[in-house]
Amino acid sequence: MDNLKKKAIQEVVDTSIKSFVDGLDLKYTSELNSPDGVINLKKNNVFIAELGKEFMFYSAFVRSFDSSFGKILENMGNAIAKLSFDVRGRIDSYLLIQQSQHIDYLLLEYETNHTKPKIEDYSNFTCMHPKDVTSFMKSHETDNYFYNPIKKEHYIIELKAGGDLDNKKSKVEKNELLQEYFLLKNLIQDSNEKIKIYLATAYNKYGEGKEWKQGRVQQYFTKDELLIGKDYWNFVCDSDEGFDIVFEQYKKSAVYIKNVLTIIKDMYFKNNK
Repeated sequence: MDNLKKKAIQEVVDTSIKSFVDGLDLKYTSELNSPDGVINLKKNNVFIAELGKEFMFYSAFVRSFDSSFGKILENMGNAIAKLSFDVRGRIDSYLLIQQSQHIDYLLLEYETNHTKPKIEDYSNFTCMHPKDVTSFMKSHETDNYFYNPIKKEHYIIELKAGGDLDNKKSKVEKNELLQEYFLLKNLIQDSNEKIKIYLATAYNKYGEGKEWKQGRVQQYFTKDELLIGKDYWNFVCDSDEGFDIVFEQYKKSAVYIKNVLTIIKDMYFKNNK
């Protein structure tokens, strides 16, 4: 990777974390004297409060942190991808009844008959298209939709920033991705353009470099449809060095988060003695 792109990625990471920290500071400062604030409400849980104010603070803080930080990672991925791809968002197209029925059929096969999923299950599916598709129109927002004009490839990615693909939601995630696949296929209608769908995580819950295994997810997704942790960041950076560059910069930028946590904690402790 050339130095200009590397520096651009580092800047995206650093700017994203700074923006996240500014949001945390604003949120918790504004809630400081509010009885309905996230941290102040936690005081009312006498069982948690009895364990100490610092424990109470983090028990209230972490859940909110995880949710908002996941969105930051998603936005960061999109911003980095702009350095290598054409980044797009909503897909406005149509989904035919036959395509919806085929999706239902595939999911039933995976779930009931334990048929091993294959990309060809949907990539080879064809059906007649009516001249008037007005009644089949639909819009779909995507987490990550990238286009590589050189390879003529479209990439649709559903990112689970938390690193854990909920087994119970695997079927729902595959359904969403297949709908997006057919919506985009109907929109493009060009056999020279390829569409690939992925389910991704921001990190490997088992540890980077270790085998990732969630049987329920693999019941619906092929290995080639998964971008786990390092593979996701390498993908959005379009480089085998992507994850290393992103995480090395994150380790430097994380000091902003550590500093604001201390500030917020002290602020609430001082006002809740």
